[in-house]
Amino acid sequence: MIVNSRLHLFCTIGHRFTQRIWRLGAGARLFWLTIISSGESFRRFHLTIREVYFTGVMSLIIIVVSAFFVGMVLALQGYNTLQRYGSSEAIGVLVALALVRELGPVVTALLFAGRAGTAITAEIGLMKATEQLSAMEMMAVSPISRVIAPRFWAGVIAMPILNVLFCMVGILGGYLVAVPLIGVDAGAFWSQMQANVDWRLDILNGVIKSAVFGVACTMIALFEGYDAPPTAEGVSSATTRTVVTSSLAVLGLDFALTSFMISI
Repeated sequence: MIVNSRLHLFCTIGHRFTQRIWRLGAGARLFWLTIISSGESFRRFHLTIREVYFTGVMSLIIIVVSAFFVGMVLALQGYNTLQRYGSSEAIGVLVALALVRELGPVVTALLFAGRAGTAITAEIGLMKATEQLSAMEMMAVSPISRVIAPRFWAGVIAMPILNVLFCMVGILGGYLVAVPLIGVDAGAFWSQMQANVDWRLDILNGVIKSAVFGVACTMIALFEGYDAPPTAEGVSSATTRTVVTSSLAVLGLDFALTSFMISI
């Protein structure tokens, strides 16, 4: 009995490991097919523009509201800390650097995965369940170039724009708390921010992070929808996996990118 239970345990671990490897390979294959099919989808760029509206514009409300409150909380917490060291007028630098370097790209990607990523997964999963993708193949229309590629590039385009808007609104929220509410000098708030925030080291690196997160989150959402079993339970499970996998990928990529950007 002990030998059989151990054998069953090893078989279960091996099966799950091979399934993870298979899914990783299938995701890489879908990514490659999406890239090589992008030329055909660009000829119908109106499809990508429509998906930019779906993934980007429809996510603006949660992005803007979240950014506003994150900026206000940063200003409150930062002021209480800086006041102890007599550096309360540096609150603008703290808010700007925290948003531009880390919180902007990461929080935007997490919100994007929760709102747009799940919608993409559910939409493609339902298209597969209702055999719309199979119907496209029967009519000699590639689902990759017609469905997958426009959504992929829409996510890659929308994520950096949403990140920039998140940082701008977050800084505005920090300003409204620091200057009118707390009483920090407005000139010191803006001048120190402009003097200490570097275009390449801070702003450009944040945009690069958001672009990488856009590729990861959108591709995960597309793969989970494309690979979902054609049932209601399969689509719901794929939607859940999209949020979990995208969140872990964003946090892992953030550490890797931050380490690389600091070292160069």
